[in-house]
This record gives sequence, structure tokens and C-alpha cells, in this order.
Amino acid sequence: MPKLLIVDDEDDVREFAASFFRKRKVDTITASSGEEALSISERQRSDLVLLDIKMAGIDGVETLRRIKELDKDARVIMVTGRKPNEQAYFDKCRELGAIDYIHKPLQLDELETIVLKELFK
Repeated sequence: MPKLLIVDDEDDVREFAASFFRKRKVDTITASSGEEALSISERQRSDLVLLDIKMAGIDGVETLRRIKELDKDARVIMVTGRKPNEQAYFDKCRELGAIDYIHKPLQLDELETIVLKELFK
């Protein structure tokens, strides 16, 4: 069973996504901050990380950088409420190793298409 780490400081977003993936037989772990995600990542490996960009404390970009330091092969998809025209932000995430990004509000078809495709490669 693939393991997914969902990192988002918004409880409703995190729990919505976790419920969606658990129903699809994905072993799902959640973290409410970059700090918590790093702590989890130090203890166990996930097949994929769904990582919010905009969070209090350590933001998603810095969390991504640190996760990749822990595991250069970590597969991370960024989650953003930002508009796609903010290309520089996404370029930075890709430069750090993010494989894709999805937008808030989370859309079920986007979660299925992008995240499940990566989990079940």
C-alpha cells in the first residue's frame, strides 16, 4: 500500500484530502506544519508528499528544500492557492525537486489525476 504524507496548516483541507486518499486504499499520514512534516520525514519514508506552499512557520518551499536534504529521491507535489501566473514561485519549487503542483480549492479530479497517478506508478 503506498504511503502519502499530506502537509497543510488548514485542518479542513488536510482532513478532506486524507479522507479522499484513505477511501482509495492509500496509507495516509498528515502534518499540520512544515516542522511536523520534517519530524515525520526523519522517522519514516513516504512514497509521495503533498505539500502546501503557504504555511505559518516553515513555509512549503523551505520544507521542500529540507525534505529533499533528508531524501534526495523524495517525490513532492506542491499545493497552492496561488495563481499559475506566479511562475517564479513554481520554478523555485521545481528547481528544488517538486514534481508537480495542484491548486486549492482541492478538486477531486485533479487529486485523482495527478496524485494517484504518481502514487501508483
